[in-house]
Amino acid sequence: MQEITMAVRGLRKTIGKKEIIRGIDFTLKRGEVFGFLGPNGSGKTTTIRMLVGLIRPTAGFIEICGYDLLKQFPEAIRQLGCIVENPELYSFLSGWDNLEYFARMIDGVDQKRIQEVVNLVKMQARIHDKVKTYSLGMRQRLGIAQALLGRPKVLILDEPTNGLDPSGIREMREFIRYLANTEGLSVFVSSHLLSEIQQLCDRVAIISKGAVIHVTEVDTLLAQNERAFWRVNEPDKAIAILEASFGAVVVEGAFLITTYDEHLVAQAHRQLVQAGLAVFEMSRKLSTLEELFLELTGGESID
Repeated sequence: MQEITMAVRGLRKTIGKKEIIRGIDFTLKRGEVFGFLGPNGSGKTTTIRMLVGLIRPTAGFIEICGYDLLKQFPEAIRQLGCIVENPELYSFLSGWDNLEYFARMIDGVDQKRIQEVVNLVKMQARIHDKVKTYSLGMRQRLGIAQALLGRPKVLILDEPTNGLDPSGIREMREFIRYLANTEGLSVFVSSHLLSEIQQLCDRVAIISKGAVIHVTEVDTLLAQNERAFWRVNEPDKAIAILEASFGAVVVEGAFLITTYDEHLVAQAHRQLVQAGLAVFEMSRKLSTLEELFLELTGGESID
């Protein structure tokens, strides 16, 4: 069983008379990348600010590596590294000087540790150049290096690929997976790029209107929503046969759409042929995370 590095239970936040966050629950496991998705106004940013201790929840608790964030703040926050929005860096200093500056605020971080994080983010060749000469991707890497100085167990990244070009997005994705797979970090990633979450994350939480409406493995979520697309010569007759096997049938243009189950598909195909119908095509389609997101949130756009 994987070690739980963060547990969030019954998290609520009320501002004035309005309840912004309504009882959020989820856990993070060691060595996983966990995606966090939410439509505009869903409470995603408010949740992240509570996770990193910037604002206090009205109710509920956040536990990081066994420490209660509210009652044992110094111990809990030492287990956490984060970049909320953009990394705060001094552009007139070199990358190394930035890391030295932030290292002074953390007990037990010496020159050896600074070199370790520089190697980890693969910035050895440019670390002594001024930050103002860095690309956005390099600034993001330096920000992550800063977040890793204190050897955290949990890393929270808010929109880590925002503004990066396709090459930079791919590099960041590979780097985040390396941190989880090789370093054993729990990486919590919020992003508006659904395709990136689909490629990057092991599990995903979808938040809407202040509540988490779904938490599951990405692969499981997608597999549960596979569809079979049927094209036949007599759709009206085929619908009755398919409904007997699958229940609901959706008509979309020339296709009849059902859920996908390999045993039921074989059975239905045999019944269609026995009824004298010609099956011109049967294709299997795996739903994208974007399609599921829109379905689960009622078509709301994302942050």
